[in-house]
Amino acid sequence: MSKNINNKLNKLIKYYSLINYNLIFNNKSINRYNQKQPNIKKEKVKNLQKLREQISEIKNCKLKENASNLVFSDGNPDSKIMIIGEGPGANEDKEGFPFVGRAGQLLDKMLHAINLSRKNVYITNVVNYRPPENRKPTDKEVQKYLPYLKKHIEIISPKIVLLLGSTAMNAIMQNTEVISKMRGKWFEVHISNFKIYTIVSFHPAYLLRQPDQKKFSWIDLKMIREKLKKI
Repeated sequence: MSKNINNKLNKLIKYYSLINYNLIFNNKSINRYNQKQPNIKKEKVKNLQKLREQISEIKNCKLKENASNLVFSDGNPDSKIMIIGEGPGANEDKEGFPFVGRAGQLLDKMLHAINLSRKNVYITNVVNYRPPENRKPTDKEVQKYLPYLKKHIEIISPKIVLLLGSTAMNAIMQNTEVISKMRGKWFEVHISNFKIYTIVSFHPAYLLRQPDQKKFSWIDLKMIREKLKKI
């Protein structure tokens, strides 16, 4: 009888060792919010942190001097889609994350319309500090932050980049065309020797002022949804 009990006990010990029993019988609850997403490479996380530190050390920058927080990014760094806006507003400067105000709420709804969310896109801006009075960044300011933005794109390595607004369009596309002529088309942009499908659309803040233009943004969103099926 004792021998049978020992055999059963040995089998149970072997079984639980195979299924990682310490995860099952651990008294501590699993904190799912602090766990790193398993598909994000450690090297990417390390490079993003390094880039953030480099931006925080920028010298002689009026944007930085007048801002409360560095607004680096939000979303999933392992996403196929990278969204680039203009720059932080008052809410973003306060919270330290891009697109958290009214324009951000509209962006969330736009993404939801094509079955996306911040869990499967990556969001940043051309400049990482809030321009005073929410003004448009100057050409000089854009050029100052452009090398960091390109490095940001290189680290994320997205398949698709969505440029929201003329500032993002002009920075990445290096042109001065009006956005109405550029949106609704696919472009191939080369960053650090790799090709990215790029599309331009209206900034959500503009759509809040001009809601009749939302129909054009919906066309752009559907183009992204179709492109995702092919890549």
